[in-house]
Amino acid sequence: MKPKLGLIFFPAFDWMISPTHPERQERLLYTRDQLLEEGLFDLPQIREYRPRLAEINDLQRAHIGVPSIARLITPAHRTSAGGCLAAADAVMSGEVKRAFALVRPPGHHAMRVVHGIRGFCTVNIEAVMVEYLRSVYGIKKIAVVDTDVHHGDGSQDIFYHDPDTLYISFHQDGRTLYPGTGFPDEVGSPAAWGTNINLPLLPGTGDEGLHRLYDGLIQHILDDFEPELIINSAGQDNHFSDPLASMAVTAQGYAKLADKLQADIAVLEGGYSVEAALPYVNTGIILAMADMDYGKVVEPDQSDLRQQDERCNKRVDQLIAETGELWRSRLNTRSCWQNAVTAGAGRKAFIMMKKVSEKNRSRQLIIAGNAAVILRSGLRLQEHASAIRARLSFR
Repeated sequence: MKPKLGLIFFPAFDWMISPTHPERQERLLYTRDQLLEEGLFDLPQIREYRPRLAEINDLQRAHIGVPSIARLITPAHRTSAGGCLAAADAVMSGEVKRAFALVRPPGHHAMRVVHGIRGFCTVNIEAVMVEYLRSVYGIKKIAVVDTDVHHGDGSQDIFYHDPDTLYISFHQDGRTLYPGTGFPDEVGSPAAWGTNINLPLLPGTGDEGLHRLYDGLIQHILDDFEPELIINSAGQDNHFSDPLASMAVTAQGYAKLADKLQADIAVLEGGYSVEAALPYVNTGIILAMADMDYGKVVEPDQSDLRQQDERCNKRVDQLIAETGELWRSRLNTRSCWQNAVTAGAGRKAFIMMKKVSEKNRSRQLIIAGNAAVILRSGLRLQEHASAIRARLSFR
């Protein structure tokens, strides 16, 4: 039987922020023990691969280091990134259908320009893999779905101007959690308008809200974008027991999501409930990616699991409606912005967008589109700002 899933482990024994820091090697060791106990490595559907060292040139496709990327990293960073490249090679060679790189240090907070560590991240390992896939295999359209509880501000920064990379992040609302970004108005630069999708969720959102969002919005966007590959930044700190966040997703919720997403490559990101969550969440994801039954993967203790508040679903429904409209109108809005900038009025449109939408961030895209249309028709922004406010019920 041909293996369906490749696994790459790298716990980085020689890299730590501090001995008691949440980002530590035990995050992977407990998971590996669970997989060994369940006998998953003995199954013909799963094959384990060794990571390799990424070259400095691999990292420089995605990063500019200050003073240099080589001065900012350790061999662990090169091996973590190399584990992702090994996963990419395994999938692209056809040896396996999918791959999951369970590696650390993580990466989705690392931006294009790297000065040092931010949010536990120095090298954006997903971005390094994306650029590798394009350089080596000629892949063009890629979707990155970030399921970490923290907004991937580094991934957003790197992909923000790239119309061929669809970046979707659902996360705990940035007003309640690091890094304080990831709002619906952060939609991409004019040439890539609409390909940066942020879905901030209320604290306490659980399996119900998560799958309501996926089924009602994310799946439709992915189908419409038609990526050649889907990459999952597989953060697991939306789990109800995670000590650094306030969400209520279970191992079953994550496994069902992995089953629906059908990512070609998953890359471990956050998740800091080392014993109560990670072994079970990772097991569920692995079984789902290997097309195996994950229905019996359940945490032994769910006493801390809270029932989801109805307000969480209301936020989800709001995101489905507003972001859905953003996505459907993206090409027209992008064209309007480009025409406005070409006409030399882009700065006026931008200023107008900021002023009008100060109290309603989620509707900036609608404002920008109206502003650009007004510019194209030769009308003055000042004369029509009040009409736009009234039409969108701003207060």
